[in-house]
Amino acid sequence: MGLELTLSTKITFLGIGLMGEPMARRLLNAGYSVTVWNRTLSKAEALCAAGAHAAASVAEAVAGADIVVSMLEAGPVVAQVMETALMALAPGTLWIDMSSTRQSEALEFHARLRQAACAFIDAPVSGGVGGATAGTLAIMAGAAAADYARVEALLGAMGRPTLVGPAGSGQVAKLCNQLIVGATLNIVAEALLLAQAAGADPAAVRGAIRGGFAESRILEVHGERMLERNFVAGGQVKSQLKDMHNILAAAQAAGLRLPVTEVVTQRYAAIAEAYPTADQSAALLALEQLNPGLRLGDAPDRLA
Repeated sequence: MGLELTLSTKITFLGIGLMGEPMARRLLNAGYSVTVWNRTLSKAEALCAAGAHAAASVAEAVAGADIVVSMLEAGPVVAQVMETALMALAPGTLWIDMSSTRQSEALEFHARLRQAACAFIDAPVSGGVGGATAGTLAIMAGAAAADYARVEALLGAMGRPTLVGPAGSGQVAKLCNQLIVGATLNIVAEALLLAQAAGADPAAVRGAIRGGFAESRILEVHGERMLERNFVAGGQVKSQLKDMHNILAAAQAAGLRLPVTEVVTQRYAAIAEAYPTADQSAALLALEQLNPGLRLGDAPDRLA
């Protein structure tokens, strides 16, 4: 199998969930031949109208594939699916894992696939369901340069890919991204609640500081969500908490302490049981728990 990737290249997409469905649809819309698999078969079959072939098993899905893309819940799930797939993978298959896992897990996947004469790229994403639907995801790839060059155009159908280093580096970049996202979500919640508690109009304060040094996508998108109390999931609390734990694990392995990240992890842990599938902007709810009697705005909470 050569390095050239064409529209006739056989692609398998594993994991047709909240993010995987629009990502697989972007590949189909770009003209690629895509076989899809999901544990709940009906989710995979829903893409057949867009031109996908739905496989009933992992082995069936990956048989004859040139490229396998996985977008699964977490590292242990990726490991389980990969182990099931290995018997059916052809030598030379390139596996792109776009899930959020630990760096140590990504390195284990890389070693396991190399033993099977296959290649591996860890390419986690940021941008949420909106970015997946629009094809604007930030894609952070850890790979050998030749492997990345082979699939750069394919990744480009789903977003903006960047090679950030060798295998495992994609997960490091994603952890850096989630560190900033998680902390900023909590700071925006604090700013808006402070504005209201101190007598200002929080919506007007948000408008006033946009365009200054405080401007960010979090203030723009999630600040509005908080004002509207719209916690219907894009990214979920349970996913953000998983990422925070992965950040702390990576920091510990590197001999580093991240005190702000420790606090942010505690804030998400405080609401993980009550609101596991709420949007990450539910950081506001964790803050309000610390401040009984204070609530941002008067809109009802939207959780589903």
